[in-house]
Amino acid sequence: MYRQARHDDRLIFERTGQSDFCFISEDDVGGLVPEGMERRGLCLPEIPERDVVRHFINLSQMNFGVDNGIYPLGSCTMKYNPKYADVLSSLPTVASVHPCQEVESVQGSLRLLYELERALCAISDMDAVTLQPAAGAQGEFTGMLITRAYHSANGEQRTEVIVPDSAHGTNPASAAMAGFNVIEIPSGADGCVDLDALKATLSSKTAAFMITNPNTLGLFEPRIEEIAKAVHDVGSLLYYDGANLNAVLGHTSPGKMDFDIVHFNLHKTFATPHGGGGPGAGPVGVKKFLEPFLPVPRIIKKGDMYELDYERPQSIGKVRSYHGNFAVLVRAYAYILRNGSDGLKEVSQRAVLNSNFLRMRLHGHYDIPFGELRKHEFVASAKQLAKEKGVRALDVAKRLLDEGFMAPTIYFPSLVEEALMVEPTETETKESLDAFADAMVRIATVDDPAEIRAAPHNTSVGRVDELFAAKELVLTWRAYQRKRDKF
Repeated sequence: MYRQARHDDRLIFERTGQSDFCFISEDDVGGLVPEGMERRGLCLPEIPERDVVRHFINLSQMNFGVDNGIYPLGSCTMKYNPKYADVLSSLPTVASVHPCQEVESVQGSLRLLYELERALCAISDMDAVTLQPAAGAQGEFTGMLITRAYHSANGEQRTEVIVPDSAHGTNPASAAMAGFNVIEIPSGADGCVDLDALKATLSSKTAAFMITNPNTLGLFEPRIEEIAKAVHDVGSLLYYDGANLNAVLGHTSPGKMDFDIVHFNLHKTFATPHGGGGPGAGPVGVKKFLEPFLPVPRIIKKGDMYELDYERPQSIGKVRSYHGNFAVLVRAYAYILRNGSDGLKEVSQRAVLNSNFLRMRLHGHYDIPFGELRKHEFVASAKQLAKEKGVRALDVAKRLLDEGFMAPTIYFPSLVEEALMVEPTETETKESLDAFADAMVRIATVDDPAEIRAAPHNTSVGRVDELFAAKELVLTWRAYQRKRDKF
């Protein structure tokens, strides 16, 4: 049984000791810092390097991540990321580039970004890409701003965006932030878009229909061509949430499915870990007729030189400084070149194979609603387990931590009761998939449900009060200090 390390370490800011370095003295500063700009209460721990190393090594042993083991977080594509991408993005010629350098001095960086845009166009079969958005959700927001600008340029004030009930939560949030009214439609009995409900909702007010394909149940929309036609017939745009793109890489694309806008989650699909909120990259691709609305500047090539073009009067403007998270973009570029078109296609094949292998291993122990073959992920249900033994999806997730696995996404999508959303990804071996499946089966067949309901037992932190944690957020050391002093 897995057992996580426990260390009773103080915060680094609470530690003091004999320092093996010294700060510059006030006497040495000698007027270098303008009066009124000095800080006298600088809060830095004075401890030797040895203790700093031990402190952070101890903390790392109390964590779990993609480098520890399988991380089957459905919808998030948390896969092992190859280290060559980290090495390349850390090269001095990459890390030392400053966003304010003259264009002539960053030709190599601009070439890399220009070629990454071309690669993403080829992968998605779209005509133009912007690399600026710093995350998938910001990509969605950018796509919605483009949607609004496009309809406005056509003299239309369309006010509604439609999403299915299986949509990622960021979809309605992004549409609402862009000023649209969001209308949710139900899924059909097969877990896919209810075409009749969609057609009944589409109107001259519809600005866009946002969907993920395959959807969050891991199901590919079989009527995507009919959906696209219905959406376009009312003058609306079809938006592709690219969160699940690694399920179709090399096999089909948003462009072939007749989507108008797509955002990519480069950090998920192309080799960057993204736990803890980033950094990410959420480029947006569009068809030719939407290119004038992309953020500025656009990277253009004139002869052998790369330039930044700001002369785009219909652009929605900048959405992020410089070109987004450059290091993440470099990682994605390296990953795409390393794999090539055949390698990316194999990524998709392995992701789908692993998902369906795991689904079949769990069949009979958990309910697996909606259809048979899945793509990169599937949703199981602990509904029967809860009814017979009182063990809910939350309990299963907590017990998996004791077994040495990261828990899957739970209670999403909401149309599946006691949902356990599993995405093993293409980077896991049959051995690790079998180990995960064995743990899930042990939980489902346990003789003492009370032991499961009290899990986790072997982690550095036990089961927390999630309601209290959500209401009393403590995300910084200073916030922790204030809370500690208060209580």
